[in-house]
Amino acid sequence: MSSTGEADRYPELVQAFIAYMEVEKGYSPATTRSYGTDLDQFDTFLRTRRRSLDHPERVSKDLVRAFLADLHRRAVTKSTMARKLSSLRSFFRFLLKNDLLQKDPTTGVRNPKQEKHHPKALNVDQALALMEAAIPPDPEGLRDLALAELLYGSGLRISEAVSVDVFDIDSGMVRVLGKGSKERIVPVSDKCEQRVRAWLAQRHAFDPDPEEQALFLGVRGKRLNRREANRALARLASVAGIPRDVHPHMLRHSFATHLLEAGADLRSVQELLGHERLTTTQRYTHLNLQKIMEIYDKAHPRAEESDHKNK
Repeated sequence: MSSTGEADRYPELVQAFIAYMEVEKGYSPATTRSYGTDLDQFDTFLRTRRRSLDHPERVSKDLVRAFLADLHRRAVTKSTMARKLSSLRSFFRFLLKNDLLQKDPTTGVRNPKQEKHHPKALNVDQALALMEAAIPPDPEGLRDLALAELLYGSGLRISEAVSVDVFDIDSGMVRVLGKGSKERIVPVSDKCEQRVRAWLAQRHAFDPDPEEQALFLGVRGKRLNRREANRALARLASVAGIPRDVHPHMLRHSFATHLLEAGADLRSVQELLGHERLTTTQRYTHLNLQKIMEIYDKAHPRAEESDHKNK
């Protein structure tokens, strides 16, 4: 597995679980690292109680609760606590499924009650100002504008945007690989296509390796990473005079907010975002691509009429 070097220090059963999540479930290296980190933290806590994940049968429900209480004392956010508990549940269910454990110690342990946060979004004027920021039309500037257009115009996660390859955008659509290696096709605006073409004409200035397929490049001609992407958006926001911190996920929230405000139905936006559910009670609903494209054309501020959307 791709995280072998880091995972070698984990208990053997945790290594087996991480391999299962990566190979069998198709989870990304970032996701499996997150599982590994959570389980490693729990194992460290257990060792202060003379227990460990080397002997999961000795882990009790009280120890799981004590772990959560310890996180609370250290002011860990409730959302992070819930994620860590989810990691433990997945691990112990894996052991049960493979007859490596007789009883799940997370059964009956409730998730911490979550605070309600409303996602931050730009208003339409701010979003359009960001897309039209008057930055120099050099290779870096063209890349940054193309990235912003893709994040806002198609509602991609930053992990999806930086993973897009050169040939993934074609005929007004982009192919992305979302969470759990689930592929989806998302419309892109005419303006986004223009920005991407302008960037591709200057992409060679980053001196990429001939084998590098990444659409967006960073230092040394390698695939752009999240940190570089954050800096790119911060530069655009500064030039556009937007008086707030702008990060990639804010553009994804803005995409969804503006579509909903323009009348798009919730389940259509759900499809475009690649969510299995927008709330814990909402079922995942499939819509055909033509319907999704019609919703996009009608509601998104950056959408324009083009031939491919009428086909």
